[in-house]
Amino acid sequence: MSAADAGGPHRPHGADAPCAAGVALYGRALREGRVRTREAEAAPCLVDFGLLHPDLDDMAWLLPGAPSHALLRLLRGVEEDVAHERRREAELTAAFEPLLALARRAAEQPAGAAPPEGDTPSRPPAITVLRGLPRISHAICEAVADCAEEVLTVQPGGFHRIWDLGAAPPREQPLLSRGCRMRTLYQHTTRHAFPLIAHFEQLEGDVEVRTLSEVTAQLVVFDRAVAFLPADRDCALALRIRVPALAGYLAALFDRLWHLATPLFPHPAPQPARGGVTARQRAIAELLTEGLTDAGIAERLGMNVRTVRVHIAKLSQVLGSTSRTQLGYLIGQSGLLSPGGPHGPDRTR
Repeated sequence: MSAADAGGPHRPHGADAPCAAGVALYGRALREGRVRTREAEAAPCLVDFGLLHPDLDDMAWLLPGAPSHALLRLLRGVEEDVAHERRREAELTAAFEPLLALARRAAEQPAGAAPPEGDTPSRPPAITVLRGLPRISHAICEAVADCAEEVLTVQPGGFHRIWDLGAAPPREQPLLSRGCRMRTLYQHTTRHAFPLIAHFEQLEGDVEVRTLSEVTAQLVVFDRAVAFLPADRDCALALRIRVPALAGYLAALFDRLWHLATPLFPHPAPQPARGGVTARQRAIAELLTEGLTDAGIAERLGMNVRTVRVHIAKLSQVLGSTSRTQLGYLIGQSGLLSPGGPHGPDRTR
């Protein structure tokens, strides 16, 4: 019997062991169609597991979500755990590959025979599939060592160094010290991340960071000649691209995004609110008009679903909306998404 069952304070628990208070409150929410937000304080697990969510028309109430949807979201977490173990398997395999190769060569070579001489190393392939984080890390470290001019990086989601595609050791400063330039693109959600600013403030050299509401998938380009892209969702596979035309195309794509982005470091550009609506809320409003769900918006903008819902509630308050359908209409009528409108986003850079 949990503390919640006994009427005491709620204790955190897993989704596989629901508490009696949560089951009772969720059952009532299903029967009555909603429950008051303050009632969920006794069972916050219902919001955490996605079984209750705020009523955007009245934030004092919580609405019941479909158990099937909550179950699918939780199962995705299990799938991520399985994917993590598969990455560990790939890492172990990659770590032992050199040892296995040594053993094979030793077995094939006659006892006492000298190694073959005059072997000419083959030209590296134009596109290489790198399996396992250790191998990815090694390849990126090689590219860092060979880099002579610039590194271009796109990092979706939260704060990551450019080496996080392969979890290699940080080597930004030696690269900058030999005169290389480093430009990095993040999403707007990282603008208030203290570790990001603190990290770049410690570096000396030609470093610039900018942000956008949305960016492409992870990308690293060295000297516009070698590019790295993730080849699967778990980043256990990566592509190393040595095709000049393709690497140049990716660099040109980066340049276009860079010119649209807002400076963050070393000279941050402010993102002022207009008409009571912040730049982040304008980005959410744009995706709302595209018909995205709260979860879809959170994924696109690198935010969590709770934060998205808070911003949607603020948009509703500013625009005077009483329903989600009306909110979409008011966003279109307000000129909020029009560059020249009274509340349009600032496109100047």
